[in-house]
Amino acid sequence: MITYFYWAAVIALVILSLGIMGVAMSRWRTATALAITALLMGWAAYYFHFQQIFVKRWGGVMTITVPDGHVHLAATWKEDNLWVENYEPATNTCHFNEYSKGNLLQGKVTFKNCNPMLRTPGAPSIISR
Repeated sequence: MITYFYWAAVIALVILSLGIMGVAMSRWRTATALAITALLMGWAAYYFHFQQIFVKRWGGVMTITVPDGHVHLAATWKEDNLWVENYEPATNTCHFNEYSKGNLLQGKVTFKNCNPMLRTPGAPSIISR
């Protein structure tokens, strides 16, 4: 929900700059430049800083698509970065990917011979009888 309020504030700032500079002062070039600058800065601040903070701390909105051929296993937060674990049955590997702010520094860990769907022989059962 906070995400929608953020974008409403950015759009209000754009409309306000167009209204004050464009309509009231008849300076349309300046108003357009201010509106475009506000929109670009709002987008950059959201993408590179606020998106994951909003989702983690205040119930924001974020969408991640599981790659084709993968099965989603788990997701966890490490500080403000989201780590997602997916299983790829075709290669029998698990991929643990980091989604950092702005996707600038992303970590990736690959587990080979990982088969989370089957219990390995000789492993203790977690179900007690």
